[in-house]
Amino acid sequence: MLTPSFEYVLPVIRGIQAGREYYVSMCPVRLLPKLLPLDDEEVPPEMRAGRSRNRSRIPEIANYILDNPRSYTFSAIAASIDADIKFEPIGTEAEERKIGRLRVPMDARFTINDGQHRRAAFELALKQNPDLGYETIALILFLDIGLEHSQQISTDLNRYSVHPDASLNILYDRRDKQANLVRAIIKEVKVFRTLTDMERSNLTARSGKLFTLSNIYNATLALLVNHQNREIEQQIALASGYWNAVSSYIPDWEQVLQRQVSASEMRRDYVHSHAIALASLGAVGATLLSLYPESWESHLEGLQQIDWSRSNPDWQGRILSSSGISKSRTSVSLMSAYIKEHLNLPLKPD
Repeated sequence: MLTPSFEYVLPVIRGIQAGREYYVSMCPVRLLPKLLPLDDEEVPPEMRAGRSRNRSRIPEIANYILDNPRSYTFSAIAASIDADIKFEPIGTEAEERKIGRLRVPMDARFTINDGQHRRAAFELALKQNPDLGYETIALILFLDIGLEHSQQISTDLNRYSVHPDASLNILYDRRDKQANLVRAIIKEVKVFRTLTDMERSNLTARSGKLFTLSNIYNATLALLVNHQNREIEQQIALASGYWNAVSSYIPDWEQVLQRQVSASEMRRDYVHSHAIALASLGAVGATLLSLYPESWESHLEGLQQIDWSRSNPDWQGRILSSSGISKSRTSVSLMSAYIKEHLNLPLKPD
């Protein structure tokens, strides 16, 4: 990749964006530390071309690479080049003029506009697995025409980026054993299977769903907190059995399932399908399974005695405030204790 004339020679594809040339290249991972040095963290933010690094993220990303050497996936790193470069197309015909070699002086300054955490993580991962050095990552290279322009590129690249919804991450994640577990449980629970929004963590006012995947995920992990070492099939059977039993004691869910009441009305007037109720039911279930591993289901009858309507004054100060339904840990604990009282379960002294 280096020539006797002290240049980097990068195989690239040339493109035009906003009237300016830019280039796309495949860079061997082992050359990232040399080609793309990281900015000094002591440089004031107004003198940098991008945000400062979050050091805690780098080991997480490096472990992701090392743990998934056959399936990790990364988007391109974007950088600006401050130097006199020369593009040499491979030919003169239409497409040949877009493909060629980019000659970059070795003393050129590369500034990362987007992807500094990926670049730093690769450097860290290389120390444990040098074979990664022979793999490649895409580089998008812009011509640097000043610090202000580089800062604008960094801002523009991140301007409209949105993290995927938590529910959608759980739906698509095949590496996370817990995500796989919860998706399997949902298929075994009738009300969850039909009334769960699998891609949104916040339901719109007109949504025809009662639950969200992320809420069921969190509640189920709370339910199975003491059973994580059991076989996956046993966890699925245990959790699906619990949630099916719970649903049989909350007939309002069945009414929505049978379309006797709309989901939006049920969510508006009752609290039992909201995140805090599911989390509390999961925590109560963990206690039940621990105290009564063989007869836990017989203790759920008390759920029928709970007034789940928002108008129930017992919710005030526990889970309801002037701002609406609380999601705090304290509120989950208070609601769990309230449910335990109705199920005649022992409470902690506090």
